[in-house]
Amino acid sequence: MVKPRLVLTFCLGLALIPMEALSQASPIGDATTGAEVYRRECASCHQIGEGAVHRIGPHLNRIFDRGAGSHSDFRYSDALLRQGRDGLKWDLRRLDAYIENPRALVSGTRMSYRGLKDAQRRADLIAYLRVYSDQPQNIPEASPTAVIREVDLPESVLAIEGDVEYGEFLSSECTTCHQRTGSDAGIPGIVGWPEEDFVVAMHAYKQKLRPHAVMQSVAARLDDEEIAALAAYFHALARE
Repeated sequence: MVKPRLVLTFCLGLALIPMEALSQASPIGDATTGAEVYRRECASCHQIGEGAVHRIGPHLNRIFDRGAGSHSDFRYSDALLRQGRDGLKWDLRRLDAYIENPRALVSGTRMSYRGLKDAQRRADLIAYLRVYSDQPQNIPEASPTAVIREVDLPESVLAIEGDVEYGEFLSSECTTCHQRTGSDAGIPGIVGWPEEDFVVAMHAYKQKLRPHAVMQSVAARLDDEEIAALAAYFHALARE
């Protein structure tokens, strides 16, 4: 692992790193620009670099290929721990998805961050995080360095107006596990979800970005209209 010499550490955990260390980082994005993105987007809750400790969120050293919820000394949300048990690991694709929309990847996460929509800024941020993880040129089996955007849905799919009654008809399979009351006892609640978040999450299962095998199987059997209908139904349940 490359351990870059730290020149200066801000009180919120942002480290300034020398150019020779940045030059050894993987070509995901621009790590120098990513340091500034980190300062703006992440540093109020997370630390990174030498001496980093948990704050509101866990420290981000060696995050690549680490299982979700795997710091034994940090109290994660039940949702993130559940995803970790299901096999979620922080590779490039999943980091990109989580930074773009945390709740679309991990429903029920306590992380209040709304997400970073700009793909290039996400790539730069991930490149910066990579400096403090194992470098692919030093560890051949490390994750690949090409970012493939997942769940990049066309506007036509997101714009589908779901049929609530059809969604109710389809919902019986969902409610064998999820509660119509919205309770999250033992399993995440889905009542009242924003419809777009629901649609994105189901497509994440369809593309096997989310690791839960049962949900992957359920989502694979649904078409775009059916997913939109379920999204509309479970969103409407919150108003009853």
